[in-house]
Amino acid sequence: MIIDSNISHMANKCLIKLLDYCRENNWEGYDPYDALNSEIVKFLPFLDFRLSRLVLTQMLKRSPINFRPLLRIPKIQNPKAIALFLMAFIKLSKMGLLEQKDLIEMMIERLVDLRSPNTSYWCWGYSFPWQTRTILVPDMAPNLVCTSFVANALLDAYETNPKSQYLNMATSAGEYILDQLYWEEGDLSAGFSYPIPSVRVRVHNANFLGAALLCRVYRHCGEKKFLEPALKVARYSAAKQHGNGSWDYGEHLTQRWVDNFHTGYNLCALRSIQQNIETSEFESNIRRGFEFYKSHFFREDGAPKYFHDRTYPIDIHSVAQSIITLLTFKDLDENNVFMAHAVFKWAMDNMLNCDGHYYYQKLPNYTNKIPYMRWSQAWMLLALSMLLEKSDHDFLEM
Repeated sequence: MIIDSNISHMANKCLIKLLDYCRENNWEGYDPYDALNSEIVKFLPFLDFRLSRLVLTQMLKRSPINFRPLLRIPKIQNPKAIALFLMAFIKLSKMGLLEQKDLIEMMIERLVDLRSPNTSYWCWGYSFPWQTRTILVPDMAPNLVCTSFVANALLDAYETNPKSQYLNMATSAGEYILDQLYWEEGDLSAGFSYPIPSVRVRVHNANFLGAALLCRVYRHCGEKKFLEPALKVARYSAAKQHGNGSWDYGEHLTQRWVDNFHTGYNLCALRSIQQNIETSEFESNIRRGFEFYKSHFFREDGAPKYFHDRTYPIDIHSVAQSIITLLTFKDLDENNVFMAHAVFKWAMDNMLNCDGHYYYQKLPNYTNKIPYMRWSQAWMLLALSMLLEKSDHDFLEM
């Protein structure tokens, strides 16, 4: 396959500037959902109830003006962002493109420091409290999605540098998911609780992410206790795929939407399951899902749509996950690489700041330019690393 060397050069330059930006900001920043980290909210009890927490979170998330400094919301390091950085650095190191070799160990040390407190398991949560429709999730409370990404990053590290510490931490994370989050009802229904153990939801990306991690842990440690629950959950969510190849976000009536990056999560997790336990069981789900993904989530100019049936907001997380998903499945169609290039070029023209960071969202009449660290920069650093990984990188320099 012919790789556009101009794309590789542009991606390399963008990655260098983004890496410098993240390093200069000490890997910390604001988050779309960090409203409840406000020191003002903490000192005003009348704001501390469910409706006000929801309203404040949504106001800050949607506002193109960053009121966080006024609300005394601090910039923070987030375990999921650190995990994404770690994944990117490992890819760059393999390519010989990581000049600062201590970044990998530095990120692992940060993950050790940021583990969830008051539990014997290695597990992780977001560094801010967040209000769902029904419950308040405390800051650093472990959850499946954050824990899965961190554990996968640790397994990436283990596969390149087989220190037992990395595998032990990832295995403990798998045990947390298995022991604390796994549930089943009857013969056919099973899942992983999200965002806390007491909430039994049927959210498909959480199910697939958890199942994929357990399969990967099983491949490395050989403990069969991880395999059967993983497959039961994956089979449950695979069976909920619609005939057109799509998945709703979840099975509750309030979760019946189809979006770009969660669909990408589903597909990449199913591919991970395939590879780690060497099965073709989910091949038809992947092919139908990927055809739906390609045909419903992209404009002709490369812009990734947020929802399958409408474009806006065009979100940087969708940009990053689109690049990752398209490149993960480049074996299905070599045009996937060129689609990933088109997404990157669109983002470079529409979402890139001159200092190297990426904007949050583009809407019909304005662009939300707030520079979120986890949601935007960490994801784009991983996407750019993967774009270089799939290119001829012999001529690239960091």
